[in-house]
Amino acid sequence: MRFMMLMIPGGYETAPPGTVPTDVDAVAAMMKYNESLQRAGVLLAADGLHPPSSGARVSFKGGRPKVVDGPFAEAKEVLGGYWMIDVKSREEAIEWAKRCPGGDTEIIEIRQVQEMSDFPEDVRAVAAGFETMQARGPGVSGG
Repeated sequence: MRFMMLMIPGGYETAPPGTVPTDVDAVAAMMKYNESLQRAGVLLAADGLHPPSSGARVSFKGGRPKVVDGPFAEAKEVLGGYWMIDVKSREEAIEWAKRCPGGDTEIIEIRQVQEMSDFPEDVRAVAAGFETMQARGPGVSGG
């Protein structure tokens, strides 16, 4: 079962563009945690994200794309990074999240990834090829 663990750092919603971690001890502790995920063979991917002030949102009200540049005034919680893990259960994902050296203002949200087998047959039929597309990974054209 794949789970995404989403890091929600308090205060990141107002961080200026270019903000990066500067606390060497916190980064070292996080690297140790990431290495433990890797050693256990459950880590599929992990990345930090730039703050929303350097991002954009595209909405589709009325079927027309509208772009709004960050920061986003209504944002109360934003993602600072994520881990994609492959574990046996939701409980195991929670146990991994509990081991993270998060700070007082950080929250990890755990969400199970939808697998093609979760969908009804008719939906799987129209999505045929999606798993092949995912397996191609970086460099997939079409966007």
